[in-house]
Amino acid sequence: MPRSEARVATDRPHRYAKQLASHLGRRSTTSWDEESGEGSLLFQNGGRGSLTATEGALLLTLETESEHLDLLEGVVGSHLVRFGTKDELVVAWTRDGGEPGTTQRKDSD
Repeated sequence: MPRSEARVATDRPHRYAKQLASHLGRRSTTSWDEESGEGSLLFQNGGRGSLTATEGALLLTLETESEHLDLLEGVVGSHLVRFGTKDELVVAWTRDGGEPGTTQRKDSD
């Protein structure tokens, strides 16, 4: 399955990962383990993803059929950007082979 990854710089990766897993869990199957700093996402279209909190960054991965990559990048990225409005988070996805994916950032006022 095609894969996409994003490294989101933040001082609060655990907080944002937990919030993202909780929010997306309303329509998808999600998990978050505070102790390990890792979580998973399982979407209704069969796509899946992971959340990994590291020092200074939240690492995101998605795996889904090619036709769903833009959609899932947008869903995950836009929610994270909205949660991190004050921190002006930017989610820039990179796909297999280094191909750029979509980018989500705070809209200019």
